[in-house]
Amino acid sequence: MLSSTATTARDAGRGVSAGIVLVVACALIDADGRVLLAQRPPDKQLAGLWEFPGGKLEPDERPEPALIRELREELGIEVKEACLAPLTFASHAYATFHLLMPLYVCRRWEGTVTAREGQALAWVRPNRLRDYPMPPADLPLIPHLQGLLL
Repeated sequence: MLSSTATTARDAGRGVSAGIVLVVACALIDADGRVLLAQRPPDKQLAGLWEFPGGKLEPDERPEPALIRELREELGIEVKEACLAPLTFASHAYATFHLLMPLYVCRRWEGTVTAREGQALAWVRPNRLRDYPMPPADLPLIPHLQGLLL
């Protein structure tokens, strides 16, 4: 992975002044074929929008262990790396950074999904995902999930 400094310097000539932020996300799919969405808390950027659970990678962290850590911290569940299947990714330019976000699918985990950070959670049928306002980077992921699940 390139560091933000290297990315900024390389892209400066192309009009991109922000670094790349790598985030991982997961479409948890329950036995009824519903997808879990989490609502961003009021004190965070893009507050109130719904997203797939996940988060930022720590320095030198691979995407799969980062996602396993984030799911444990946010939802109180344990996921094995073998149960994470990469589906697609989002690449989106926000005003101050460029987001690169691989989306994994997971159908098996241990424990009960619980909102450990006070966020609202919703199990949503794939054909209803567009009913939930989402950050711009998440929207292009919906057709891939619907193609898999519908």
